[in-house]
Amino acid sequence: MEKEHDFIPGRERWKREIFRIIFKADTKRGKLFDLILLALILLSTFIIMMESVSIFDAKLHRIFIIVEIIITVFFTAEYVLRIITLRNKKLYIFSFFGIIDFLAILPFYLSLFFPITKYFLILRMLRMLRVFRIFNLLDFMNDGKFIVTALKNSSRKIYIFLMFLMIFSVIVGSMMFMVEGHREGFESIPQSVYWAVVTVTTVGYGDVSPGTPLGKFLSVLLMLAGYSIIAVPTGIVTAEMRAKRQNLEKTCPRCGNDDIDDDARFCKICGEKVV
Repeated sequence: MEKEHDFIPGRERWKREIFRIIFKADTKRGKLFDLILLALILLSTFIIMMESVSIFDAKLHRIFIIVEIIITVFFTAEYVLRIITLRNKKLYIFSFFGIIDFLAILPFYLSLFFPITKYFLILRMLRMLRVFRIFNLLDFMNDGKFIVTALKNSSRKIYIFLMFLMIFSVIVGSMMFMVEGHREGFESIPQSVYWAVVTVTTVGYGDVSPGTPLGKFLSVLLMLAGYSIIAVPTGIVTAEMRAKRQNLEKTCPRCGNDDIDDDARFCKICGEKVV
């Protein structure tokens, strides 16, 4: 989220006022602005979804376009004001939320030349992440970072697991190609590998299925293996999160108290320094 020291308002009074309204949520006008922003994001997302429904688009196409233009003008003005009111403009433009704000308006202007790109406006939903700042739920963002860090630390194990899964699927798919003998759905090894991936992930579309007794037996083994395989990445990430949580836990070296807040510097029982 935006940090106060990252976004320093300009000297002009109007810039300070706009900065506080746009970047802060500690005033009535700031909260009202953020609520309006969230409402427009939801409205824009709803319109994009309804435009993909031919019945509604045929009846309300012109209204959809007008509303979308109004929302885009609002978002564009907001994006420009965010840049104007900051001293370090580059820091915001290339920040996570700065990029999201830019992607929220770019598809509309691209759709003037390439109409199909208007559906990329659904990326505006990412701006809903600001709800954590608006309703003082920043602790949830910290928990989100904790999960992302755990995924990052266990990425190598997950990559190895995925590589094993791909090799396993190719081998089983090739076996099914030989067993089924060029039957429908198993005319080639790539098609058989597709069946193996669908089966091992327990998705089971049902569009391809074996017909021979041996093929059905292999399918049973693959489906049973799929339930075990799915639990592997979950266990990897869970173990990483547990290890990271244990590393974050503080214990007082003097009295052994482990009920210490993450941001605490001293023990609440004996006053011993824990950082």
